[in-house]
Amino acid sequence: MEYPQRSYPLFSACGLNCGLCPRYQTEGKSKCPGCSGKDFLTKHPKCGVLSCSLRRGYEYCYQCEEYPCKKYSGADLTDSFITHKNQFRDMEKAKNSIDDYKSELDEKVTILEELLANYDDGRRKSFLCIAVNLLELNDIKHVLKQIKDEIKSDAPQKDKVTTAIRLFQSMAEERGILLQLRKKSKI
Repeated sequence: MEYPQRSYPLFSACGLNCGLCPRYQTEGKSKCPGCSGKDFLTKHPKCGVLSCSLRRGYEYCYQCEEYPCKKYSGADLTDSFITHKNQFRDMEKAKNSIDDYKSELDEKVTILEELLANYDDGRRKSFLCIAVNLLELNDIKHVLKQIKDEIKSDAPQKDKVTTAIRLFQSMAEERGILLQLRKKSKI
């Protein structure tokens, strides 16, 4: 099945934040275009959830009367490059107002891109993607302000990265969030 290009590939049909994924936030041949973005099938394997959604005529699974169906069984217990941990929470936000959720996600993507440009030492992309994905927008903004308040513009890159990671870890601990990927569980 060919997938038509989605107008907003940053939020997937199944509720993942593609715009916050390390593969989306990369350059080169391995860059993922997001959920059914331009040239999706050349970068990504076929997706049973997306195929089902399109076959039923829905842009997002939450629009289906069977959501969450058996395709979601255990989805919140596994991680891949894009965390599944908040998939259901984010889908509920989108269900309440897709426009508001897109606006929130766009803001998170912009902040992530700023973090990657200024506070990544070449080894922190996954960490920053997970942090922005799992933390609430207000917490992310608070940490970003702390980073800018604590770091001098002429500080060495190593110090900038260390401070940013420490502040995100601290916020995550306050919220009871673990900022690391879990290995996929066999379900």
